Amino acid sequence: MSASGRKTPASKGKASASKGKTGTARRRTAAKGAGKGHTPRDLSVWVRSLLIVGIVLIFSAGFYFFFIRPYAYRWKPCYGMKGYGVCMPCSFEVHGIDISHYQGEIDWEALRAAQTADFPIRFIFMKATEGGDHGDGMFERNFGLARRYGFIRGAYHYFVPGTDAGKQADFFIRTVQLEEGDLPPVLDVETAGKSTPETLITGIKTWMDAVEAHYGVKPILYTPYKFKKRYLDDALFDGYPYWIAHYYVDSVRYEGKWDFWQHTDVGQVPGIGQEVDLDVFRGSLEELQAMTLPADTARVRP
Repeated sequence: MSASGRKTPASKGKASASKGKTGTARRRTAAKGAGKGHTPRDLSVWVRSLLIVGIVLIFSAGFYFFFIRPYAYRWKPCYGMKGYGVCMPCSFEVHGIDISHYQGEIDWEALRAAQTADFPIRFIFMKATEGGDHGDGMFERNFGLARRYGFIRGAYHYFVPGTDAGKQADFFIRTVQLEEGDLPPVLDVETAGKSTPETLITGIKTWMDAVEAHYGVKPILYTPYKFKKRYLDDALFDGYPYWIAHYYVDSVRYEGKWDFWQHTDVGQVPGIGQEVDLDVFRGSLEELQAMTLPADTARVRP
């Protein structure tokens, strides 16, 4: 091989330098290329952020739907008159409350003052029984004092689906002695449990028939507006007085006939420490009195 074909040490150095520059350039190019994409770690952070935002949005929407929207009426301006801590339905003449052991001990002297308030309380419904064997511990005391202090009084039974309706009716009859001037007995139906609409309707009718046969007057049916529309929108119940529960609205949206309206559950009434349900009667005081039991239909315990 001739001398011109041999590589000198200098040429070897140049070649090595050239290779080094080429390798560095390749690494820079690779680094630039890597910067244009997303590593798995970048993707996981991005996905987590999306999930967190999604969870916050779902939680906020759920909180508004279940806890803010149903009670938004509480914070609406009151364009009428306020009474008992709420905006009152002023177009009604006769007002009342319904109570149970939840309200605890009641100062009946203080409560009597509400009979002469701007929205005088005329009637009181009291929980008497629940299911087949559970009595309200405050019923007997409250029922007696309500009459003593001049209120028109009534008693209600909380219906428990799945418990024999005849047994529930018998329990109410054994517990409640209605007298002349008392309002008709009330059946409070708020849950369906595992009952089908058909079995629920049959049970309610069984209770109503037994109680009507004993007291000689048609019972009042109490149920929330939406529950009535879903389960009890049946002509079978058209002949019974209806007490509708429909909260935080300016007016009742139920298109059928009704007699009582429970319009709030956050009333503040003199003599009662806990919040209480407020009601109105759709009629005059004379019409309410005409609805009460006459002497010849009042019944005592069997």
